[in-house]
Amino acid sequence: MKKSVWLYILKCADGSYYTGHTDNLEKRFAEHQAGEGSEWTRKRLPVKVVFSQEFPDRDQAFEMERTIKKWSRAKKEALINGNWDLLRWLSKKTAFRK
Repeated sequence: MKKSVWLYILKCADGSYYTGHTDNLEKRFAEHQAGEGSEWTRKRLPVKVVFSQEFPDRDQAFEMERTIKKWSRAKKEALINGNWDLLRWLSKKTAFRK
C-alpha cells in the first residue's frame, strides 16, 4: 500500500509563506519548529501550518508544491482561505480579469 504525502504551507513569524511536502506532516512541522527544517523557516520562527492537502503519491505533491511556489501571495492566501472564486479569478491572465 502506497503511503500518502502531504503538501503544506507554513506561515512564518515575518508573515512570509513556505511551501513543502512530506510523508509525515506532524514530524516535519516539529522539525521546522525546532529550527531543523529549511533555511528559510529556520530564520523566521515560529511557524504555523496554515494549509495542508493529502496526495496519493510524492510526485503529485511535489508538482503541486512547485506550482504553488510560483504563485503570488494573493493567490496563496486565496487557497489558504478556501476562496475558490478568488483563486480562479487570480489564475486568469490580467487582461482577462473583469
